[in-house]
Amino acid sequence: MEKKGLFSQRIRLRHLHTFVAVAQQGTLGRAAETLNLSQPALSKTLNELEQLTGKRLFERGRLGAQLTHVGEQFLTHAVRVLDAVNIAGQSLDHKTEQKSDLIRIGALPTAALGILPAVIGQLHKQQPDLKIQVATANNAMLLAGLKSGQLDLGIGRMSDPELMSGLNYELLFLESLKLVVRPNHPLLQSTITLSRVLEWPVVVLPEGTPPRDSAEELLTSQNCKLPAGCIETLSASLSRQLTVGFDYVWFVPSGAVKDDLRLGSLIALPIPSLGVGDPVGIITRVDTPLPPAAHTLISAIRKTMPG
Repeated sequence: MEKKGLFSQRIRLRHLHTFVAVAQQGTLGRAAETLNLSQPALSKTLNELEQLTGKRLFERGRLGAQLTHVGEQFLTHAVRVLDAVNIAGQSLDHKTEQKSDLIRIGALPTAALGILPAVIGQLHKQQPDLKIQVATANNAMLLAGLKSGQLDLGIGRMSDPELMSGLNYELLFLESLKLVVRPNHPLLQSTITLSRVLEWPVVVLPEGTPPRDSAEELLTSQNCKLPAGCIETLSASLSRQLTVGFDYVWFVPSGAVKDDLRLGSLIALPIPSLGVGDPVGIITRVDTPLPPAAHTLISAIRKTMPG
């Protein structure tokens, strides 16, 4: 039997649920907790899927599981299949709910923190009955959610051309890397160098994210490396709480802390970043009209951008 036929006969929904959970959570341990499975059982299912596809879908290391390029492409189809199954199940329920005044937004965690609160707050003043769903995820999950129809618009980064097929991208700003601390951090009482900064606990984004790549590039340029005990997380809210309340140094995209820097809740250390920054923009589907409220939201986002 041809390999394609063998794949379609042996693939199961549990394979797709496992794959998407690992892509969302970033580690096998967290994905296993989400699915209420043991980690060995989850790992076995993931291995079965990779044998069926004949491709490595994740690069697995001590810091978690990162999607390979093939994995990012497969993610779009996996999410679409699971979404179709979910819709089929909902069609059996006669009490289906209308979604007339609903916007579904996906955003990078730092972009959500830096852009959405003021924009959503203002929009809700104008349209108090509008329902807004916001999901934070990594860029691969955002693109997959848009292509599957689970999201109306995303705030994320440009990716490889094949992963951006069927999507529009509108650049909003270039996001530089900042190193920020609380206003009374002891570091501020002395001469600040990168090596001195790294004597303190650090919060960074996980490996495989553009801000982490920028952080590693900065460290390499000055012959430094992250301390062994650093905190790695995609959660912008956790990172902010650690930095405001304790002596952590947060390596963070500038957009996520612009209000904190303006208000003085956080202080940027005088450590210049490299390059012009990472592009962040609005992503929508080419072939699907946006809900009217989504156009209003996008206009509000544009107005918040400098210049």
